[in-house]
Amino acid sequence: MRNELITDGTLVSSYIKGDEYALEVLILRHKQKIYSFIYSKVFDKDVAEDIFQDTFIKVIRTLKRGAYNEEGKFLPWVMRISHNLVIDYFRKSNRMPKFDNSGEFSIFSVLSDTSLNAEKTIIKEQVENDVRRLVDKLPDDQKEVLLLRIYNDMSFKEISDKTGVSINTALGRMRYALINLRKIIDKHNIVLTN
Repeated sequence: MRNELITDGTLVSSYIKGDEYALEVLILRHKQKIYSFIYSKVFDKDVAEDIFQDTFIKVIRTLKRGAYNEEGKFLPWVMRISHNLVIDYFRKSNRMPKFDNSGEFSIFSVLSDTSLNAEKTIIKEQVENDVRRLVDKLPDDQKEVLLLRIYNDMSFKEISDKTGVSINTALGRMRYALINLRKIIDKHNIVLTN
């Protein structure tokens, strides 16, 4: 049976049962997409390579522990791991990630850190409130897409279905929402860090 006909789920099961080759197939199948995603956030080949390696070390550990239960959603799960490792990288290096127009990575990523001490929790709440106030200044159509994407974690397909607009329109609104947010932040010299 040719590799591309085998589902990710089947390969994951095979690997858990001891077939090392199955993991190699999974890595080769998704390497380009995952590496490109990481590189688009850090803009550094060495760092991207390190984070890519760390992503798969974490994947292997989780699979070996028998803690994987993503019901056939292997790639989104791996992407989430790599996204979290990118956030960790920025936290450790005290650099803020670059804003990009896809809306995949921005100030909102700092809002998902749950291991904060009391002082940081207060700052986080302040940042969250500031961001909410800024979001409220956006046009309704942009605000809707932004809130669904960031706070409800919906895909652009789900947003498209819910709002009755095309995926491209939803993507466009998200893009403009981020551009407008950036303008508001720049105009008022607002500092959003924690």
